[in-house]
Amino acid sequence: MTQSPAVAQQPPTDQAAAGPGLEWPPPPYRVPDPPLVGQDGVRSFGGATYATAPGYRPRLLDVHVPPADGPVPAVVWIHGGGWLEGDRRYPPPTVPVELLHGAVLRAGLALVSIDYRHSLEAPFPAQLHDVKAAIRYVRRFADAFGIDKGRIAVWGESAGGHLAALAGLARPDSGDGGALEGAEGVRDEDSGVLAVVDWYGVSDIGSLLAHPLPPAPPGIEYPNPFTALLGGAPEQHPELARAASPVTYAGPATPPPFLLIHGTQDCLVPYSQSEILAEALERAGGDVTLQPVDGADHIFLGSPDVTPIVTESVAFLARHLGA
Repeated sequence: MTQSPAVAQQPPTDQAAAGPGLEWPPPPYRVPDPPLVGQDGVRSFGGATYATAPGYRPRLLDVHVPPADGPVPAVVWIHGGGWLEGDRRYPPPTVPVELLHGAVLRAGLALVSIDYRHSLEAPFPAQLHDVKAAIRYVRRFADAFGIDKGRIAVWGESAGGHLAALAGLARPDSGDGGALEGAEGVRDEDSGVLAVVDWYGVSDIGSLLAHPLPPAPPGIEYPNPFTALLGGAPEQHPELARAASPVTYAGPATPPPFLLIHGTQDCLVPYSQSEILAEALERAGGDVTLQPVDGADHIFLGSPDVTPIVTESVAFLARHLGA
């Protein structure tokens, strides 16, 4: 008997009907492909899809794992760009890729670099939902990557520093932070981290409202990053601005160890932003180190050598991850 076209086009309703080895509906992520192995023994998983959703580009991450006899700790790198732009493959122009990647891998740490939705694709908390989804994905596939799922840290710069701080502080046990977990990608793993490195990130949006933004380059129309992040002017969305501020979650739960590094002459995100967060973390009984970079502007412009900054950051992460 011939099926009618309407019946024939119905999707399978269970895993058996979907065929051997397939799930229906498919999960909102993809299993990582096998790695490429370099001559130095580093295994690289490129462009793994950690989250999908209709209407959005797939969210991708890269994983680089040094040669080791067993699972290694991992650092999740979160790029900057005012929540409006940026790419998982590229650190800020002041930090060579070879310096960042090489320092992490030589310390015996895996490097996970992630993309996330920009603010004009989806306003906050989409960016944090993606960061947490990436961490959960790494935990789900830790065995395939050769990563120790119990030893994961986050490290970000600028907008990525802000998201790294939120990932470390906005946790299910931190009051309102539980509402920021999201349901993207893998849902049944933990998104907690053991340590945070935050390079010149925003910590309190409300206190920045009176700070003038530098003018955009001639001929370029650049949206206000805070308005884009929140989907409207911060003064019109005070509760959302508070929810998007890491300082909101600095207590009562004990925070993970933090390293804050910030240029003292930062014209985009004032040095006081890191001072505010450091003080809040200290009040909460946290282990926090605030390292000023004298005379440096945003992305450490004006610093004669960023190598010691990278080295100090990696040493902090290796120490707290037991690398």
